Amino acid sequence: MVAPDFDRIRKTLLLRGEPDRVPIMESHVDRDVKGAFLGRPVRDLSDEVEFWMTAGYDFVPMGIGMRTAIRAATGMVQTGVDSTDFSGALKTHKARYSVFEDDERERAWAEDGTGIIAGRAEFESIRWPDPDAMDYSPFESVKDHLPPGAKVIASVGYIFATVSRLMGFSNFCEKLIEEPDLVARVFDKVGQIQLRVFENVARMDVVGATWHPDDVAYSNGTMVAPKYLRQYLWPWYREMCRISRELDKPIIYHSDGRVDAVLDDIVETGFTTLHPIEPKPMDITEVKRTYGHRLSLIGNIDLIHTLTRGTPAEVDEEVRQRIRDVAPGGGYAVGSANSVTEYVPLANFNAMREATLKYGKYPIQV
Repeated sequence: MVAPDFDRIRKTLLLRGEPDRVPIMESHVDRDVKGAFLGRPVRDLSDEVEFWMTAGYDFVPMGIGMRTAIRAATGMVQTGVDSTDFSGALKTHKARYSVFEDDERERAWAEDGTGIIAGRAEFESIRWPDPDAMDYSPFESVKDHLPPGAKVIASVGYIFATVSRLMGFSNFCEKLIEEPDLVARVFDKVGQIQLRVFENVARMDVVGATWHPDDVAYSNGTMVAPKYLRQYLWPWYREMCRISRELDKPIIYHSDGRVDAVLDDIVETGFTTLHPIEPKPMDITEVKRTYGHRLSLIGNIDLIHTLTRGTPAEVDEEVRQRIRDVAPGGGYAVGSANSVTEYVPLANFNAMREATLKYGKYPIQV
C-alpha cells in the first residue's frame, strides 16, 4: 500500500509543478469493483476508506447535495434527506450491468421529456431540501478512519443536471425560449442550495478539494448554446471558485462530451481542473498544449474499449502513453474517462493503478 499524500493532489491540481509521482484519481468506483478488490463487500465507511487507501488513492470521494437528494428519492442511495418531491425526477431500468454478478439491477436515467417541473405551478409546489439540514455527519465520521496524509474530496456540482432533469430535457429546452424567467427561477433555487452545500463542505478541514460533476455536452458539442450556460450556470460556479481560491483548495469541473466550445468559460469561471476529457470527442494532448498552463487535467483512459473490453496489457500501454504525453511538468492525474463502472473488469482496474505507479514517477522517463 502506498502512503497517501494529499499534497501530491494539491500540487498537481493547482499547477504547482511536479510532485513525486502522477496521482490516480476517480470520482466514483462501483461497489462491485471495490468489493472484488477487497475480497468482501463494502458495507460501511471503514470499508470505504480501506478500499481507497489500499488501492493507492490519496483521498476518499464523498457526495452530498441535490444529486444525493434526487438519487435518494428514486431509492438509488440512502440518505437522511426527505426528498419525496423528487421521486419522479429519474427513470429507472433493470438490467444486468455488472461483470461481477449475474443479477439484474436498477439504474437511474434522466427524464428526456417533461419532468416533475412542467411549469410554474409545479415549481411553486416543490418542497425543496434545506441545505443546512442535509446529513453532513459522514464528513465528521470519516475523520476516525482516514490515515495521516489523506483527505476527502467532496462531490457537489449538479446544477445544470438538476435543472434539466427536474424539468425534463425537452421541456427545459423549450422553456429556455418560451419561459426564460421560469428557467432562471429554477436555476436560482438549485444554485442557492448547491452553493450553500458547497460552502458547508469546502470549509471543512477534512475536505481537501471539491469535485463538480455537471454534464453540459454530448460527444458532438454542448447540450445547449454556450450563451445559456454563461447566463444561468457559470455565475454560480464562479462564486464557488472564488471561495475555493480564498481557501486555496482545488476545484474540479466534470463534464463528459465535447466541451471545447466552453473551455475558455471553464477557465474564466475559475476552475483549477477539468475531468474527464473524454477521448472520443477530445484530444487531451491538444487540451494540455493549449490550456495546460491554466487547467490541470484528470482522466482520459478510455472507458468505451480499453478499460471495459481491452486487456490489462492494453490498459498498461494506454496509461503509459498518457503519462508520457500529458504528465511532464505536472498537472495531470490518471483516471478513467468517466468513472470505474461495474462493467470494468478488476484486472483492468488494477492494470490502470499499477501502470500509474510503474510509469508515473517524476521525472517522467517513459
